[in-house]
Amino acid sequence: MAQKEQHGDSREFGFTSQDFARVRHLIYQHAGISLSEAKSDMVYSRIGRRLRTVGAVSFKQYLDSLESENDPAEWEAFTNALTTNLTSFFREEHHFPILAEHLLALKKPIRIWCSAASTGEEPYTIAMTACEAFGTLKPPVEIVATDIDTNVLATATRGVYPFERVSKLSDARKKQFFLRGSGANEGSVRVRSELRSLITFHQLNLLEEQWAIKEPFDAIFCRNVMIYFDKPTQAKILNKFVPLMKPHALLFAGHSENFLYVSDAFHLRGKTVYTLSDGKNSKRTGMAKESVL
Repeated sequence: MAQKEQHGDSREFGFTSQDFARVRHLIYQHAGISLSEAKSDMVYSRIGRRLRTVGAVSFKQYLDSLESENDPAEWEAFTNALTTNLTSFFREEHHFPILAEHLLALKKPIRIWCSAASTGEEPYTIAMTACEAFGTLKPPVEIVATDIDTNVLATATRGVYPFERVSKLSDARKKQFFLRGSGANEGSVRVRSELRSLITFHQLNLLEEQWAIKEPFDAIFCRNVMIYFDKPTQAKILNKFVPLMKPHALLFAGHSENFLYVSDAFHLRGKTVYTLSDGKNSKRTGMAKESVL
C-alpha cells in the first residue's frame, strides 16, 4: 500500500510517493523537465493549487483526469505550475558587453533567439544592449523570445513591471527605456514601445520534435534552462541548436551550466559563451526552411 509523505496527514490533499513519482514522470514526458526527489513539497504546493482550481479531491483524481481527458489547456496549466521563472534585468551582466561587441561586428540585419524568455527581463535586456551598441532605439536587430510557460509570456508581452524590478538599473537606462506609471499605474513602469517592437514573443516547448523557428540566428540565449533537463535531453536540444546558428553565432549559457560535457558541437569561447565547433557548420540541415516564425 502507498505510504503518505511525511506531512501527508496534515495536508489538505493526500499525496503519496506514487503521486509524486507520477508527477515527475508526466512533466518529464511532456516538457523534458527533470524534477529532483527533493522537490516533493514544491510539487504538492504548486499542483495542489490546480486541484483547488479544478475541484479535484486528490492528486490521483487530478492526474487521472489530466491523462484521460488530455485537455491541452490543463496540460498547459500543469506545465506552467511546475516551471520555475527566476530572472532579472541584466542578470549575469558579463554577457552583455560580449553581445554588444558581437553585434557591431555582424552583417545586418541581426537575428537573436532568447529561448527561455520567462517574464521578459532577458529579451528586453538584449534589446537594450542592442540599442546602446548602435546608439539608437531602432537597431537592426530582430529578437525572437520563446518560453514554454504561457503565463510568463503574457507578462513579457505586456512589458509592465513593478518599479522595484528596475530599481537597480542606472537612471539613464530607466529614463531611456521605460515609462513611469501614474494614477492607477503608480509604482509601475512600462517598457518603451520602441523596445517592445524589436521582440516577437511565442510559446515554444524545447522538447518538441519540430521547432517553429526559421532562419539561423546570430546569437542564441539558453541560460539557466538546461539545469532542469537530464543529460540526454540537454544533448538533444543542443544538437538542434546547431542548424539554427550562423557560422559566427554565439550561444550564451547560464553560470552553472557546462555544455562541453553534453555535446561536442560547441567550443567554449569565454565564460559560459560558446561558438560552434570546427566543422559543425557543414552539418546544417534544412530544419529552418520548414518552420513558420
